[in-house]
Amino acid sequence: MSQDAPRNSIVIAGRYRLEEKLGRGGMGTVWRAYDELLGRAVAVKELHLGDGKEATGALREARTVAQIKHPHVVVVHDVVEHDERPYIVMELVEGGSLADRLTTDGPLDAGETARIGLALLGALSAAHHRGVLHRDVKPANVLMEAGTGRVVLTDFGIARLAGSTTISETGAFVGSPEYTSPERMQGASAGPESDLWSLGALLCAALTGESPFHRDSLGGVLHAVVYDEIRPPAQAGPLIPVIRGLLERDPARRLSVAEAQRPLSAYVTTGSLPSLPLPGRAPGPERPAAAATAPAGYSPTERVTEPAAPGRASKPRPGLRVGLVAALVVVAVSGAVAVTSLLGNDTTGQAQGPVPGAPAASPSPAADPSAARPSAPAAPATATATATVTAVAPAPAPAPVQPASAKPAPAGYRVVTDQQGFALAVPNGFQRSTDAQRVFYVSPDGAIRIGIKVTPATPGGALGAMRVSDTNGPDNNPGYRDNTVVPTTHNGLPAALWEFTWNGFTAAEGPRHTYDLGWDENGRMYDVWVSAPVGRLAQARSHFDAALDSFVPAG
Repeated sequence: MSQDAPRNSIVIAGRYRLEEKLGRGGMGTVWRAYDELLGRAVAVKELHLGDGKEATGALREARTVAQIKHPHVVVVHDVVEHDERPYIVMELVEGGSLADRLTTDGPLDAGETARIGLALLGALSAAHHRGVLHRDVKPANVLMEAGTGRVVLTDFGIARLAGSTTISETGAFVGSPEYTSPERMQGASAGPESDLWSLGALLCAALTGESPFHRDSLGGVLHAVVYDEIRPPAQAGPLIPVIRGLLERDPARRLSVAEAQRPLSAYVTTGSLPSLPLPGRAPGPERPAAAATAPAGYSPTERVTEPAAPGRASKPRPGLRVGLVAALVVVAVSGAVAVTSLLGNDTTGQAQGPVPGAPAASPSPAADPSAARPSAPAAPATATATATVTAVAPAPAPAPVQPASAKPAPAGYRVVTDQQGFALAVPNGFQRSTDAQRVFYVSPDGAIRIGIKVTPATPGGALGAMRVSDTNGPDNNPGYRDNTVVPTTHNGLPAALWEFTWNGFTAAEGPRHTYDLGWDENGRMYDVWVSAPVGRLAQARSHFDAALDSFVPAG
């Protein structure tokens, strides 16, 4: 019988009379129904599955989901079969979905978004405790109960027990690519962290009306999830550190449920966000180190790695280009929302560390320790690689040119128009400093530095220059580690992201972490970075985002 035909007279399992179709998705059709045995309204989800083996597995997993008891998880009343088709009987939540609300009323403010996020963290915690992964956390699967505002996570129809594969025998999985984590796109076994990535994307959607990875094509979505810069929307305001932590591409660096709950709970209660554990910390007993993965298109011999947490070595891994190609083939053939891809790098940007012989751009007396010991000269960002990967003298910087009109500065920042021919937003109180090649804007305590370097474009482009600098990193930065260089884009232009940790200027200050983005534009290569102590990465990343979002180069 047709799944879309009127079902007023259909009674399944001898008691559930199907009445009105409430919605349909890739995994099933949801009906308003009436439980004739208990005399109550219910929701019935008719699963759209293939063979008997798939149906049996879905029923088994649905019964596991039924054991999850939490006020923000939809209540599963029954799991039945009718005409060899599985059905899940659930509580009927009167009210539309979060997706409906965003369509009708527009984006939410930070307070309401935090409330919803906190509720969903509780739901995911309960599911994960039972060993169940949701795997499709998105606004359409979040119900908003009318009258009470209760947040309900529903549609565990494609949930899987933790540890099971996320790929079907056909090489595809069903889900929503714009909310799917990089590791799931890789086709690897995914853990609870994958649901937390989806939650981070959902919070962005709540604040703006759409996923940060929304693109016009599936290929564009894949590229956005794996490679593109991830910068939380300006509307996120105080929630930016939480969203950043959830959208860490390395699952081992992603915020856990508890780590995200604490600041969101404080914000919902007090209206302010406390400090929180930051991505980039060393893995602990509950956060094992994750293997690094090379981006698509790179050979196994290329030194392209996932950024590791401090204290953990980065390890080159073979590329997984075949997985991405297979995903696109599956989509083209089946027409389903099926994807396999790669685990990419966190593309929030990176920054350049000190260069031996160059004065530290800090008002504090701390000196760059690398300048005190013999080492190879620093590889300038415009260097070109040879067989021995040596540095070449930088070309003279182009004559200063006035930039186009500067973009508005976010709260707490001011726009500066630099005499070197660019404009950007820097935090209030940061002071300008220079050396022979670079411009710095330095925090009052000297701990955080925003750096900008403008040079003529070179044949190797930003990616080649960053790779040369990365190769020379151990010579230029004592304790150089957790380093990675990945290709990306900036405002639609080819770019490269470089990230690393090093020992820092002084033992008292401790290690520093650097985020650096370089790109070519109008015949010049622009290099923008932020460097800060590892304990102040939230500030550093906010400053990095503000600098990149507001940066206007010379015309």
